[in-house]
Amino acid sequence: MDSYKEIKGKCLKANLEIKFHNLAIFTFGNVSVIDRMKNVIAIKPSGISYDLLDENDIVILDLDGNVLEGKLLPSSDTKTHLYLYNKWSQINSICHTHSCYAVGWSQSLISVPIYGTTHADHLTEEIPCTQPMEDYLIEGDYEHNTGVQIVNHFSDNNLDPSEVQMCLVGSHGPFTWGENEIESIYNSVVLEEICKMAFITKSINPNIGNIKKPLIDKHYYRKHGENSYYGQN
Repeated sequence: MDSYKEIKGKCLKANLEIKFHNLAIFTFGNVSVIDRMKNVIAIKPSGISYDLLDENDIVILDLDGNVLEGKLLPSSDTKTHLYLYNKWSQINSICHTHSCYAVGWSQSLISVPIYGTTHADHLTEEIPCTQPMEDYLIEGDYEHNTGVQIVNHFSDNNLDPSEVQMCLVGSHGPFTWGENEIESIYNSVVLEEICKMAFITKSINPNIGNIKKPLIDKHYYRKHGENSYYGQN
């Protein structure tokens, strides 16, 4: 029996969701899933089309980046995923896409303001955007340093990755994460939609600012926390 079958199945299904939700084209993007009990991750192989992707193609690695199972090379972003997993023990899946509007904001080097209640339903903070990586880091261990870039930005700005489950890497693109692969994909879809709405809003009114804090809090806390009342019990 394949001891990694379950995690490979979860990883495959999550990666196919990238194509289903139009979050990337061709071979762009990747999702990983971690098994914290076994200390292994499953991730999409590098450069393989979603149309051709099979469960047996999924690559299994330990948290040091050693391939434990799989004949194909893992995603070129693997070191970014590994760094985030090693630094943030509360996350169990990571999704990286090249969705159009999220990449647009990443390239603008501007964090996404809270223009409306759709954003506030998910976050009480602006969606953070890092500054571009410095040259010596690009020339070094680039993918590892992308993870460092994300973690340092959160630390420097007192952001909690359990609350803010998404980040725009400046000049690059979006990363999202969650307690499981369903949540990490969900966050990527939501991120893209918020970025699209924000772009439209800013295009219509370039001088618009964040919505009122009471409205942000109302929409966020009716969905989150012990006094939430959205949805079914």
